Amino acid sequence: MKSMVIKAAIVAVLVALVAWLAACSKKSESTEGAVDLGFAHMPHDSLQLHMALLAPVDVAYDATILSAPEKQALGKLVEAARLMDEVFLRQVWEGNASLHDTLLTLANTAGANKALAQDLLRSFNQNAGPWLRLEHDRPFIGNTPKPAGGGFYPANMTKEEFETFVASHPDQKEAMQGYFTRIERGIDGTLRAVPYNEAYAAFLTGAAKALNDAADILTSPEAKSQLANGVDYTTLATFLRSRAAAFMSNDYFQSDMDWMDIKDNILDVTIGPYEVYEDALFNYKASFEAVIAMRNPADSKRLEELKHYLPAMERNLPIENKYKNPNRGTDSPIAVVDVIHVGGDMGKGVHAIAYNLPNDERVREAKGSKKVMLKNIARAKYDKILLPIASLVLDPSQMEHVNFESFFGSSVMHELSHGLGPGTITLPDGSKTTVNIALQTLYSPLEECKADVMGLYNTAFLVEKGIYTKDELDQAYVVFLPGFFRAIRWGLHEAHAKGNMIQYNWYKDQGAIVHDVETDRYTVVLEKMPEAVKTLTAELCMLQAHGDFAAAQAFVDKWGTVPTEVERIVGKFNAIPRDVAPNYDASRFMTASM
Repeated sequence: MKSMVIKAAIVAVLVALVAWLAACSKKSESTEGAVDLGFAHMPHDSLQLHMALLAPVDVAYDATILSAPEKQALGKLVEAARLMDEVFLRQVWEGNASLHDTLLTLANTAGANKALAQDLLRSFNQNAGPWLRLEHDRPFIGNTPKPAGGGFYPANMTKEEFETFVASHPDQKEAMQGYFTRIERGIDGTLRAVPYNEAYAAFLTGAAKALNDAADILTSPEAKSQLANGVDYTTLATFLRSRAAAFMSNDYFQSDMDWMDIKDNILDVTIGPYEVYEDALFNYKASFEAVIAMRNPADSKRLEELKHYLPAMERNLPIENKYKNPNRGTDSPIAVVDVIHVGGDMGKGVHAIAYNLPNDERVREAKGSKKVMLKNIARAKYDKILLPIASLVLDPSQMEHVNFESFFGSSVMHELSHGLGPGTITLPDGSKTTVNIALQTLYSPLEECKADVMGLYNTAFLVEKGIYTKDELDQAYVVFLPGFFRAIRWGLHEAHAKGNMIQYNWYKDQGAIVHDVETDRYTVVLEKMPEAVKTLTAELCMLQAHGDFAAAQAFVDKWGTVPTEVERIVGKFNAIPRDVAPNYDASRFMTASM
């Protein structure tokens, strides 16, 4: 049941926008830029400045190698991905769907203010709501703060109410804290967990049909006769069908297992509820997303050999053996892909260059996790953001260590390291839980920090094994620094940025990075990085192993602060985009599927 708070917020915004539309219809074109819109919104020039923070990128991929059936299947996959957009909008805020429809109408009919209306709609689509994700969720339409619980919980529910309810209803704890339930308030005012397949049935039914259609196309006799030699979509079709079934049953375990088994194909698909960042209350609830891509077989094969070292990497962690996690699966495939289209959580705010899934600890223990590297997005971020930042912050003598391969390689090691370290843990009272449940909102920043630092630790380990060279390790140490400044610009509220801030302060405290006040540039002290990386890796692993929220909070409070020199140096980057705005033009595939 929608709360009165949500209804009031939606009505207030829509009434203001309808009034604006009526006013606009009475204005002449000559009044453009001077009319009073009659509701709270960001001035057009300020909105345009914010939009300039995102560098437009035409997503590059070679679709000429695809057969007609593959292109037809892509149309169905893009259709499913777009339905993830619809679900995610409602997960961010219940008022999003109505607001989007109104903005779309205004963008087509706003007369003298059409340009402003179109930019408001464009920003809304980029941010999945009326809050600027790169500006600490500052509203650009209306004044309503972004709800910490998004659309996952009733707007008037507090953390204390939720925790009290769970404590007094232990039989409902699993459902209430589960990844795949939406918390609603019943008619009697009590909380209840509603499975995603019920809460979002209107969209998941259509997505399931699209996935089944794509599977049928890819395994049809016509497709098999037209596919390139060696391409077999049997395993992908199995996943698509089981994920379609999961949309209906709300049980994602088998489809996650099937996703781990995908091989011998060109198309690459990730779709479903995964990351928990949008749930800023507890980090319990998973957001829907999709990535439709083309696999790069040569790069993927080159990286596949790394997964064989995962058990050795786990054994090599600088913590006591009793805290290590030797039972996790080691299948852990690595896919290097070029993105064709994204949907839902993956396409909003800061765009990922890699991800490590699934998050279900049962799947990780059975088969490990899959690392997917988005090469065309990574290249765009390197060219437009990281390289310009490096030229401003690094001592010129260390620029020779910065290249795309080191940047992309660091992302590979980051994703590999997500699958290592504590997962299922035992608390002091003897109960078992998982790190994300124990650390709640601190899980994401600490896990992202762990993956970065452990990635460097594991790179040094692979140098010993002859997989990487000492030069490549030095490159990884140096590229961290411009990478830190790239991430910190997203704001300390963002998990990756908090993780980077912890690293910066730790390395500086250990003398592993030095700031020259005269040149305002940094030098990475290569001989001090190994010990600094090792000690921070151990600290982060033990915070996770103990699952002590208070201790983790104290650690973040101490090491997550922003020094004055960082604030000043970030001010030098005004001409450098904060992120990219990819143009995913998949309309030709939509046509092919009709």
